Amino acid sequence: MNMRGAVSIVGVGSSGLSRSSTETPITMAERAVSMALADAGLERRQIDGLVNQIGSPRGPDYDRAASLLGLEVRFGAQPWSHGRFAATVLQHAAMALTWGLADYVLCLAAYRSSNFGKHGSKERNTYAESLRDGGGPHAETPHTGLTAPSGATALATQRYFHKYGIDPAKLAAIPLAFRRHARLNPGAVMQGELDLDKYLKSRYIIEPLRLLDCSVIVDGAVAMILTRTDRARDCPKAPVKLLGVQGLHAGPNEFIFGLRGLGIDQASVFDEQPRWQDQLVYRMAGVGPKDIGTLHIYDAFSPQLLFVLERFGFCAPGEAADWVQGGRIELGGELPCNTSGGHLSEGQLNGWGQILEIVKQLRGEAGARQIQDLRLAQWATTVGDSIIFGLDA
Repeated sequence: MNMRGAVSIVGVGSSGLSRSSTETPITMAERAVSMALADAGLERRQIDGLVNQIGSPRGPDYDRAASLLGLEVRFGAQPWSHGRFAATVLQHAAMALTWGLADYVLCLAAYRSSNFGKHGSKERNTYAESLRDGGGPHAETPHTGLTAPSGATALATQRYFHKYGIDPAKLAAIPLAFRRHARLNPGAVMQGELDLDKYLKSRYIIEPLRLLDCSVIVDGAVAMILTRTDRARDCPKAPVKLLGVQGLHAGPNEFIFGLRGLGIDQASVFDEQPRWQDQLVYRMAGVGPKDIGTLHIYDAFSPQLLFVLERFGFCAPGEAADWVQGGRIELGGELPCNTSGGHLSEGQLNGWGQILEIVKQLRGEAGARQIQDLRLAQWATTVGDSIIFGLDA
């Protein structure tokens, strides 16, 4: 059953971003919800579904969130609230709507940077993710000393650079492009000018990752309201349709911050040659990489764009570092990426900022960052989940 275009985003709202907010996640969430309701032309009583992602990794459960926000819902869900799950939240909402479990589903995320304790510090026991069975959700293996997502990403990136003989300095094209985009976005937290010299002088976190290859943690909230497209005509804004979706991948050959085929972690698969035709998201939407007008990715670290470009067939394995050079991923280039600045410069809201930007771009509301005549946009992560958004079914 192909539900291409059956569900649409009809309202969005944001609390704005801060690096030092004193607000609670629920307070920020309330502001974002009020904005989303106004954007959709709906009243609070019409919201009968809630997919909750408030607080990372800790926050109110969906039932408490509904109570605090004055909602009466008949469908509630709560995916894990660390990164990578923005698309999963939207997919839960889409499934509820297509099965008739709700008429209007609110997808809600709110984060406080202070919720993330530091491994090896006095705050360690406040960082709930590090206490999970297996050592953590980001390929961390504390018994070997690998205790942070940056370690996992550095491992994958070192292997990738070695395998294809890539100059690590080529990574600079990604944070430089995203900073240029952020400087056109008044809501981005990183507004300072960035050039190659500044990038190369920034310190290493874990080689080859420099400080400027790592995301900027922020406080903020995003709310999105979804409904079936046949109901969307009752809302004032053009519906942004979900044309194709595919979920997170997992298993011994998947490495959350790497690329299948690198032969790292437990993998038995080496030298994989991905084909875009094998991606469900493209088959469902009836399009291919060449049709995508803008790509937005979960960029906790710069190399993730390289891995996404290759996994989804925008270029061949080993070619992405060259592919991103020369302004190709910038506004005005062949494939503008993370036009709001992404996690690297707008601020990390676990993917929600990029999806909010996709809605603005497709509606023609992105201001100085606007891509002209945009019809299709894609969200994707290193570990395989993706949504293709568009105005037409």
